[in-house]
Amino acid sequence: MVVVGALETNCYLVYCEKTLECAVVDPGADPEKIFRAIADKHLKPVTLINTHGHVDHIGANKDIKDRFDVPLLIHEEDVLLLQNALLSEIAFLLGAQASPDPDSFLREGDEIRFGESRLQVLHTPGHSPGSVSLKGEGLLLSGDTLFCGGVGRTDLPGGSWDELVRSIQERIFTLDGQTRVYPGHGPSTSVDQEKNANPYVR
Repeated sequence: MVVVGALETNCYLVYCEKTLECAVVDPGADPEKIFRAIADKHLKPVTLINTHGHVDHIGANKDIKDRFDVPLLIHEEDVLLLQNALLSEIAFLLGAQASPDPDSFLREGDEIRFGESRLQVLHTPGHSPGSVSLKGEGLLLSGDTLFCGGVGRTDLPGGSWDELVRSIQERIFTLDGQTRVYPGHGPSTSVDQEKNANPYVR
């Protein structure tokens, strides 16, 4: 994990330990910091994934794509957010660049493979229409859907409280309770911990 930008977004480098092929998830800012983390671990990026289209999660898309020439994946329902991300008031603060267009769209149930590892796409709308979570072996990258002790905001364009709650209850809380949850901001947690203690979704 690399924490990037003024909003302290968690950029994840998920990789196959055998081949070192890597998925770069949510490069929101600080591309040089991400490049250093990739080089330190000798990783080989093969795909770039946005859990959603808000600027603090896509601000370094162009830098990653230019450096590694990898396909960019996002859910189709967040394409407009991706394309308009620089209109956000914090885009300048993050040093964000306009994102390239996606190369492919994420859909519920898709599997993204890198080396011998894989991530499965769960469509978890609410924070944004095209928000996704990414399920791996014993882990879930939840984007800004679910946090440790919190949930994503729903007052931005396309947000929906009812959809957010439904996504968490039906798509995340139904996973194995020991699943580690790695959110878009803040510390990791577990499915059981959030089912038992999250004050926003009970």
